[in-house]
Amino acid sequence: MDQFWENEYIQIAAYYSVVILCMIVFLAVFELVTKYKNWEEIKKGNMAVAMATGGKIFGISNIFRHSILQHNSLIIMVGWGIFGFVLLLAGYFIYEFLTPTFKIDEEIKNDNRAVGFISMIISVGLSYVIGAGI
Repeated sequence: MDQFWENEYIQIAAYYSVVILCMIVFLAVFELVTKYKNWEEIKKGNMAVAMATGGKIFGISNIFRHSILQHNSLIIMVGWGIFGFVLLLAGYFIYEFLTPTFKIDEEIKNDNRAVGFISMIISVGLSYVIGAGI
């Protein structure tokens, strides 16, 4: 059985499957903390939501990329990925806090593409910093 788990194809499939599952859970968490429904807004053609959500997807993926590269155990990789996600989520709340003159979620829901773009860049940028740290 050890030989089975040492096979590179099996390891890649395991990492891939676990990251997909984590991605679904993390996007559901983001859905809970935003004041809009991501997939409904994207279906309506809201580009600001699409950019912000795309940034979150890229950010989560990039964090897991770094976690996979740095840790050779699936459990440890998931633990660091979860920690990275928590930091990314904290970055979202800090971004909201640092813009007291308007509400980020309302602007994104109203298809303010400038705010959606900045949200995307913040998620991507933070994911590189978080990834470097894990």
